Order: sequence, then structure tokens, then C-alpha cells
Amino acid sequence: MTERPANAFPARPSEIVRLPVEQVLDRLRNRIGDLLDLAIEVAASGARGDDIPVELRSPVSNEPDGRWLRRANIVGVNVRTVGDLLGLLAYATTLPRIQNSVHLLPIWEPGVVGSLYAPVSWNLDSELRSGAWAAVNPALDTVERQLGAVIHILHALGKTVGFDAVPHVDRYSEIVLAQPDLFEWLRRRGARIVEHGPQLVNDVEEVVVGWLATQRPAGTIQHPPDRQTLFRILSETARLVLLFGPPEDIAGRRRRRISLMRALHERGLETVPATMGPPFRGLEADPRPDATVIDELGLQWREYRMASPGPMSRVFGPLTRYALWETYAGSWALDFDRPRLHVWDYFADRVTAFRNRFPFDFQRGDMAHVQMRASGVPDPIPTHYDLFGYVKRVVRQSLGVPSFASFAESFLAPPDTFSYGVEIDHLEAAESDAALGDLQSTATDDPEFRRRLRHYLDLGVGRACAPSLTVMTADKDDPRFDAVYRTGSAVRLFVSLFVPDQPSYMALGYESRDVHVSRAANEFYSKLYVFRQSVGPNVTSGAFRWGTNDALLAAVNRIRAFADEIGGDLRYGSARWLLPPDPTGTGSVIAWLVEGHETWLCVANLDGRRAHGPTLVPWIGQAPIPRRWALAFSVREPSGEDHPAGHVIDDPRLDLQACASGAPWAPSEPAVVSGPDREVAS
Repeated sequence: MTERPANAFPARPSEIVRLPVEQVLDRLRNRIGDLLDLAIEVAASGARGDDIPVELRSPVSNEPDGRWLRRANIVGVNVRTVGDLLGLLAYATTLPRIQNSVHLLPIWEPGVVGSLYAPVSWNLDSELRSGAWAAVNPALDTVERQLGAVIHILHALGKTVGFDAVPHVDRYSEIVLAQPDLFEWLRRRGARIVEHGPQLVNDVEEVVVGWLATQRPAGTIQHPPDRQTLFRILSETARLVLLFGPPEDIAGRRRRRISLMRALHERGLETVPATMGPPFRGLEADPRPDATVIDELGLQWREYRMASPGPMSRVFGPLTRYALWETYAGSWALDFDRPRLHVWDYFADRVTAFRNRFPFDFQRGDMAHVQMRASGVPDPIPTHYDLFGYVKRVVRQSLGVPSFASFAESFLAPPDTFSYGVEIDHLEAAESDAALGDLQSTATDDPEFRRRLRHYLDLGVGRACAPSLTVMTADKDDPRFDAVYRTGSAVRLFVSLFVPDQPSYMALGYESRDVHVSRAANEFYSKLYVFRQSVGPNVTSGAFRWGTNDALLAAVNRIRAFADEIGGDLRYGSARWLLPPDPTGTGSVIAWLVEGHETWLCVANLDGRRAHGPTLVPWIGQAPIPRRWALAFSVREPSGEDHPAGHVIDDPRLDLQACASGAPWAPSEPAVVSGPDREVAS
């Protein structure tokens, strides 16, 4: 066995992200040399498309389509947890080559409760800017230039980069107030919705014009005489400046937006809240006396609910979704034969302009599982079927980037759970290349984990959208899922990286996440940094605090180091299953071959609480079984010393066996896998 030191990669990402700017830049220069200075120069110049030097272009820029995403190993980063964009680059230096893709959680100006998923404008969040980086590199004085540099540097490191495409906004965002016709409106009096429908847009526009007449113009444009001029003639850019002021006046824009929001709220005019889960439509104000919320501005809001809810029905009051289809007169029902084309084009044009400015490689479609047609996926698929599929086509065609890919936030739930119909059918119709899946919400020793894993492997072979072997996401890193991560953390990552023909996803912080026997302080959960709440149970009062699980970090680093060592086989090889996950849940050992230039036998015990006895691994193939096995790699899962039962978990050993090419084989003989403390023998 070849031993590798636990510090093959930086031992503590928590320390790396706090390094001074000069040391971060030195770490980057050690990896990419003069490309660091070139990336900064190109970002400062604003070069786009073919003007970007070949050395800084995406590693997938020559791919003919988005299928490369089916094999990507993605790491998700909420930039808030690392401080700023320089902190993101510092964290990126801790990532191995095998984790070859970075997904940035939403990076636009946040709105209500500081939520990343409630954007208030198309402006980048100014808090992402690193003042220290700007001081050292004055050419990177804006957040836009720093983001450009980050993408170029990540490309130079061999990593693709994705952003979050968000189909909803803050209910009173600048986007909503400057373009009311893009959204759906209702009028509420007390605990009753008295009106809803497209006719309310006229009322909203009149309120905006009336409010503007009482204000001093925020820009140099004179106050327009009527709503036709304001909403139909002026450009969006001019309208935003007139209503709210220049983009750099963040405080002034917020004051004016709140003032306009009050004017609409006083008249009972609100955007229709975003919903999740069938039936999606048919809202009512919750009449319960305690179903009211007083926000920090002193405004009273009424919670909403579905009139005829399903098991997974949810209403997100602070969010509103783009109104993509017309409604039937006097009804909540959507007319899917009448897409509102200008809304589709508005969103696609904004994303395309964003992608043109910043050379991202893929979009991650937030709530991509939403499919509102009760009859399921139509046949044939209309052009305006799914917003993310439409955006993907527009970006590719407008910018000439056929490699632009789409990653769907979809949990592959049973039919009619999060969406009408079968989710994988919907994702294929939406032209998604890969999907998040839901392995991350189940412990590896739970039979449900094995059932899902087997299902995802089958889908990866037979469907156009590949489910991800997801390890953890930002929305699963909270106290609800503490039990999921008490055991099996190393084997979870091992499986995700060593099945080469399916994608994986890991959120920042997983590599050293502590075992929480009881709920930890809020600052240990990266999920709670998606928001900035000042009241309630999810308040955070300081910076994100990394876990101190050094045993897990050492195991993770060993796994990643060996994956990098055989990276060519993982990058181009394929998996052939010898002992696939047992969907009945009766067997915990899985075994498969990675077939590349060389062939590797991977063996893992998914039950992190018990050692497994001798297991027969059937051989499938023409090559004979080698008489002797050479153990190339193994890692022991860290023990949970504070396990609630009061005992140390007897965690399994993960064995990766090297199958020597040309050795004698006997096709009818099985391979025998012994327990965790002994090597595999023939």
C-alpha cells in the first residue's frame, strides 16, 4: 500500500480562506504562473468572446454540446461563507483537479431578508468585492472586474464555472417595480384576495407614475408625463435610473424602492407569491390570526396558502415568479397555449447579456423541477416549454457557445410530488444535461440511499439528463440533516468521485463538517448564510465557522489525492458494475470497475456503522481474474467518538484494488472481499 500524507492538500480550508491577499496570489501563481497576471489584465480590459486569450478560455470551450456536464465534479460555493471573491479563489486552491467545476450561488444584489434567492436587481452584489484585492491590484477596482478575473483564473486552473439562474425575484424588487408587466399581481384587503389578474398591471403602473410625481427625479431625465412614456418608450436602463437612481448609489436606491413599495402596499397591491408543488395555483390569504408578519419596516404582511394543497405544496411569500403564461379570465389556471413571449425574451436576454460579459460555462436552474401542467410533459414539446431550456438555446445561438450547459435543481422525486408528471421526463424536455438528485438527504447506511443510488445509475445509462451523485448541498447543510452526516461521510465522497460517468456535487464545508450529535451554533451551518436574518431562530451573528473534523478532512484529502493520481482513467473511463447497489436494501457492499487506460476495481461498504463480513463479488467479463490483488488505496472512515449510543462507530475501510493488466483470469471465479481490516483476496 502506498501511504499518502494527510496534508497532500491544504489541511484546513478554514485557514486558507483567511490568508492575506499576497499569500493567496502567491498560491495561485505557483499553480498557473504568468496566467494569473494575464487573467487580471484581461478582466480589467473587459475582453469578451474571441478576444479572451486561448490560455484563459474554458477547458470545455471546444466541446460540441453540454454533455461534458454529465461527468463534472462540481463544488458549490456561497461566496458569503468565504468573505468575498478573493476568499473564493483562496478556497479554490484547496480543491483537487478531480473536482473540476465550481458553482457560485446567486451573486446578484439580495433583497428580502438578505436572501441570495430573492434578487432585487441585475446588479452584482457589491459585498462580493474584495477591498484587499483591489488595493493590491488597482485594475480590479470593481466587483465586475473581480468576477471576470475569478472566472479567468478558475479556467486557468482547469475548472469550469457555473452561476445560478433564478426564475423569481424579491416581491418588490427593482425588476418588479420597473417592469410590472413581467409579473403577476393581486389586490388584498385584510385576509382576503379581492382581485388578481393581468388587469392589475395598469393599476400598478398608475401608482408608480403617481409616486414618481411626488419625488425628485433620481437621474437627469425629466419626469415623463404618463405611464406610456415611462413603461413603453423609455429603456429599462433609463427607467431604473429615473425611478431609483444610479447603480452605485446603493443606499439611495434602497430608500426610493422602499418608498415606492409602501405606496403599492398601502393600496393592497402585491405580486403573486411563488409556489412549489402541485397544484401550484389557487392561492388564498391565510385567515388565521397568527398568519401575519410585521417586517423590519413596520409593514404588515399576510401569509398565503394553497386553497387545495397537495403534500408538497409550498408558498414563498417574499418571492414572485416571472409570469410566463397568460391566465384564463377570472381564474388562477394558466393557459399553456399562450406563453407571454416578451417575458421569456426578457429573462433570456438578461441572462445572455450576463453570460456575454462573464464567460460562465453552465447555468444551475433554481427550482428547475417546477412543471405546472397537470397532464404532464406534452408531446410534442413546444418551443416555450421550460424557461431554462429556452435560455440555454438562446445563449448558445446568440453567443455561439454550443458547450453552454444546464444543471437542474431537481430532486427526482416520485411522480406528481414536486412537479406534475415524471421529473426525469420533464428534465429531458427542458434540455437539462444533469440534475442535482437527492442522495444528500439520506444516510449511506439507509436502504433508501441504496435504492436512490441504483435508480440514479440506471437513469445515467438510459436518459439524456444524468443525475448527480450529490454529497451535500447548501440547502441540506442545516440542523434538519445532522443525522445524515454522522457516518458514511468519506464513503459518500468516494462513490461520488469514482463513478466516472456521472456528475457529482459537493457544497463548501463538507470536507471538515463536524459530527453534530446535538444542534450546533447557527454559524456552523452554511445554509443559514443564504439569508441574513435579524430575528427568529436562524440568525447568524458572525462569519461562517468551519468544522474541525480533521479525521474526515484527512480521509477526504486521501480520496481526492488518489483520484487525482488516476485522474485520466476517471476523466475518460466508464463504470462497469459488478455488485451494484441493492435496491431491496439487504446488501451494503458495492463493487464496480473503472475502465480506462487501466482498470480499477472499486469496493465500498455503505454501512458506516458495521464492518462487513466476506462478500462475493461476481466477475463479469472475458478477462481472467488475477491470482493476486494489489491493494492500491484504502481509507478508514473517521470514528464518531460522540455517537449518541455512547460507543465508537466501527467504520468500514474503503478498498480500491488495482487489476493488473494481462494477469491470468478465470471468468467463472468470483472475487472475495473480506472484512474492513483485511485486504481483498482471490
